[in-house]
Amino acid sequence: MNSFSIIFLAFLAASIITQWVLVQRHVKHIRENRKEVPPDFSDKIPVESHHKAADYTQAKVKTGLAELIVGTVFILIWTLGGGLQFVDNYVRSLGQSEIIGGTIFIIAVFLIMTIIDIPMSLYRTFKLEQSFGFNKMTPKLFFIDMIKNGAVALVIGAPLILFVLWLMENSGSLWWLYVWATWLGFSLLMMWGYPAFIAPLFNKFRPLENEELRTRIENLLDRNGFKSQGIFVMDGSTRSTHGNAYFTGLGANKRIVFFDTLIDELSYDEIEAVLAHELGHFKCNHIKKRISVLGTVFLIGLGILGWLITQSWFFNSLGVSIESDYMALMLFMIASPAFTFFLQPLFSSISRQHEFEADDFAASQAQTENLITALVNLYRENANTLTPDPLYSAFHDSHPPAPIRIAHLKNKFA
Repeated sequence: MNSFSIIFLAFLAASIITQWVLVQRHVKHIRENRKEVPPDFSDKIPVESHHKAADYTQAKVKTGLAELIVGTVFILIWTLGGGLQFVDNYVRSLGQSEIIGGTIFIIAVFLIMTIIDIPMSLYRTFKLEQSFGFNKMTPKLFFIDMIKNGAVALVIGAPLILFVLWLMENSGSLWWLYVWATWLGFSLLMMWGYPAFIAPLFNKFRPLENEELRTRIENLLDRNGFKSQGIFVMDGSTRSTHGNAYFTGLGANKRIVFFDTLIDELSYDEIEAVLAHELGHFKCNHIKKRISVLGTVFLIGLGILGWLITQSWFFNSLGVSIESDYMALMLFMIASPAFTFFLQPLFSSISRQHEFEADDFAASQAQTENLITALVNLYRENANTLTPDPLYSAFHDSHPPAPIRIAHLKNKFA
């Protein structure tokens, strides 16, 4: 234990205590407002749906808190408990080079983390989601998805890790700048290639067959000069009853995707309004802005790591006795969330502002009432609470709470 060990523990404890307090506030606030539907929604949301949303949200955040506690225990085991050093000692006994050995080490740590997470993933899927009627996944599909995810991560991740470690060893003191450029290029490549090459490994996508709905969507896209590679319906119902719609891809490889559950839940007018919202993210340049923010944060983080990697105390204070590039990378990934947690409200605020802007754009392209009814239906069908605690929401919600979001639309476009 040294000074940085104490600082790390202090930040870790502060983040855990803060999250515990936020969850308690959130649960209390939802429980106090569970009895009656908020007045603005009393004619749209049945009281039974309101109760379900309250109970589902409480169950989710309590499960998340349990995961947080378990995850914190393992952070301490990996670092001060010597877990990373134990794995490193084994990998070094294999006699591989620093780059090959480092790649094996990082893959091994992530594999162990995945195995540790399996019981909680099973609980979330087959207890939490299933008890509220959302889960449609079978145990067989659960493990098939897990194996596919692992295979994709290995095929894509192993060469990337090898290249990053090679850059760290051979690019001099500015290695972090080259790694940042690699990350940015890789992220853009994945955004471009994901819809065509990776997503079909997990879900089936079929062109939207409904002629009337497709025509309405194409007219909306044409009015806004938006080109896509197609409009697709995804078999989301094979895994969950939750509904959604999204744009995916980059450049000429953009696609519009509807969950089949959403097609069944909303009217054509409402679907067009939801799509107009998603289109608003592109028209308002939110994708570019988010990439810029994440790129800046990642650049700063790598710059800090570029300094920390030369400091022996960074390794020693986090339970590591043998210094290496790959160990510094893993330590930074595990330890940094404790220090960045309190920036979360800033990023959530930016995201919520983007949602308001996308709503404004959607209201200019479709009738405001259609967007409002679509949002209400989605909140109801997905069991999103109408009464989140404001402070909890400020930390965790990337979308504005339903009452604030709908009040914004009514006030601006009344």
